[in-house]
Amino acid sequence: MTVSNPNLKPQHVAMDQFPVQDGELLVGGQRLSALAARVGSTPFFAYDRSLLRRRAAELKAAMPAGVKLHYAMKANPMPALVQTMVGLVDGIDVASAGELKVALDAGADPAEVSFAGPGKRDTELRQAVAAGVLVNVESLRELPVLAEASQALGLPARVAVRVNPDFELKGSGMKMGGGAKQFGVDVDVVPGLLAQVASLGLAFEGFHLFAGSQNLRADSICEAQQKSYALALQLAESAPGPVKFLNLGGGFGIPYFPGEQRLDLAPISANLHAIAERARAEMPAASLVIELGRYLVGEAGIYVTRIVDRKVSRGQVFLIGDGGLHHQLAASGNFGQVVRKNYPVAISKADAGTARESASLVGPLCTPLDLLADRMELAVADVGDLAVVFQSGAYGPSASPSAFLGHPAAVEVLV
Repeated sequence: MTVSNPNLKPQHVAMDQFPVQDGELLVGGQRLSALAARVGSTPFFAYDRSLLRRRAAELKAAMPAGVKLHYAMKANPMPALVQTMVGLVDGIDVASAGELKVALDAGADPAEVSFAGPGKRDTELRQAVAAGVLVNVESLRELPVLAEASQALGLPARVAVRVNPDFELKGSGMKMGGGAKQFGVDVDVVPGLLAQVASLGLAFEGFHLFAGSQNLRADSICEAQQKSYALALQLAESAPGPVKFLNLGGGFGIPYFPGEQRLDLAPISANLHAIAERARAEMPAASLVIELGRYLVGEAGIYVTRIVDRKVSRGQVFLIGDGGLHHQLAASGNFGQVVRKNYPVAISKADAGTARESASLVGPLCTPLDLLADRMELAVADVGDLAVVFQSGAYGPSASPSAFLGHPAAVEVLV
């Protein structure tokens, strides 16, 4: 019989996406113990295809016709997952030539690939022109390099201007715009940059505005989208051609910690419908884009570590796993948390029973920073049991110091 997970605290509302059968988590319809045997080793990350499809479908149903959904692959660049996402979204956003290769190998349409990043190397800019993808310009330095590549290759250099706006996304975990930032071009500099785009003969297509990420407040996201649209409309007056592309950013967050609730899409949907209606009259040639990474993939993934030792130190239980911060840095609290809080964690074991204890899940590294769960109420676990860190589909292995202390890398599987 499939039931809700008895090993999770009810305030971790985000965990209902993975069913449990007889105490074991089901991922892609498979018992976790069977999946671990199939993988052949722990630790590993597992991503559930059905959850990726469900989230993409929910978003597309909420968005108005004509608004495109892009996947920001920095959230999870696993090639098999990117290939899956190519079939679910309208475009891919990359942040390096390495990501560009993965996206194109996965079958992404170059016409729907955009390339952002504050420090693009000259060779990366030439690669982008050769591939025919859209470059989100973030510096005056990039313009002559793009023009030279365009002339040498006989191909148009497609460009949009990434704008550093004069506002922030309130309540976001990471602020990517407003104030002094390394991202984009300050809004007051944009008209002069647009004049250079025209003089160099670059193929202007539009604007990219990304104010922040990991936001659970629908009102803040709506406000940022409204301000971004209004700013793009203002800047369009200085543009060398009609706006064909307008990336309004993303910022959609997922719940990680007790008390957090899933983002309410209804007001965001209504807001986007209103903006799209305006755009049909005010920017008739423009495709509106919402760029999301974590929101698309974060809840579809788990990190699995096997307990290799159980210790009690001065009354505190330590469950020592074979994986830790070198694979899942974010769960350790060392990836942007100011005050460390536990990600949702559970013990997956057949017939776990009802016995619970306060325990800390730690990794094998020789540092006190290697902490995945601090004094958390968990099912009583023994050596050999599997511990699961939820919300691990985004910013996992690619955002973690995998070479630290020479431990083996984590496997990634898509099921």
